[in-house]
Amino acid sequence: MTLRVAVVDDEPVARRRMRRMLRREPELDVVAEAGDGWAAIEAIVTHRPDLVFLDVQMPELDGFDVVREIGDRVPAVVFVTAFDQYALRAFEVHAIDYLLKPFTPERLHQSVEQVRLRMSTGRRESTVDPRLAALLDEVQERGRYLQRVPVRAGARIVLLDTSDVDWIQAADNYVLFHSAGREYLMRETLVQLEQELDPREFVRIHRSALVRLDRIAEMLPSVHGDFRVTLKNGAQLTLSRHYRERVERILRRPL
Repeated sequence: MTLRVAVVDDEPVARRRMRRMLRREPELDVVAEAGDGWAAIEAIVTHRPDLVFLDVQMPELDGFDVVREIGDRVPAVVFVTAFDQYALRAFEVHAIDYLLKPFTPERLHQSVEQVRLRMSTGRRESTVDPRLAALLDEVQERGRYLQRVPVRAGARIVLLDTSDVDWIQAADNYVLFHSAGREYLMRETLVQLEQELDPREFVRIHRSALVRLDRIAEMLPSVHGDFRVTLKNGAQLTLSRHYRERVERILRRPL
């Protein structure tokens, strides 16, 4: 069976490279390519490919937006992405195949074979893959929260990824972001910021401290029900007994 393929990437060089690699694949026909989200939707609807290699990071409409716009009749999708810690984790959790740029012809071949296997072991669904639907739900939920924040670094304004933040400290009407040994200031209260950050990633451990959960290395019981919290970078913080329940709720375990 010949596999009909569409290639979607906003970089012409990347599309040409993908086409060259796909020429090596037997029984595969590239029927369409597109350089942006809207063109991708038109190409997929018009040419009805069996498989789309879909770039995640594109202007205006990204790869996730393209899938949402197409709806139930989306073909098999292999996402293509540059390094993005969240995207890779999400794809792995939902068992969605992806290619991490730059990828090799061997890795591309593996993706093609996985799609062929899925198609040979089950009928082609007319509705969206439930794994893909679950991924889109997670992406949409995450979109409610801040991913980048404008912070001051001397006279400059820096866009800081929240995934790079170790912990955040209250400083009156400001907050101080601690990231990779550096400090960045932003005019906002810790209470306001807490509402804008993903509660699955950041937890309040003290009235003056928010910490990124995956930065915690260990917690040692201290006095009066408090804990001494050590981060992976060696920073020492305090988990107040008043915020202990929040941490236990996220960990789903008592301390």
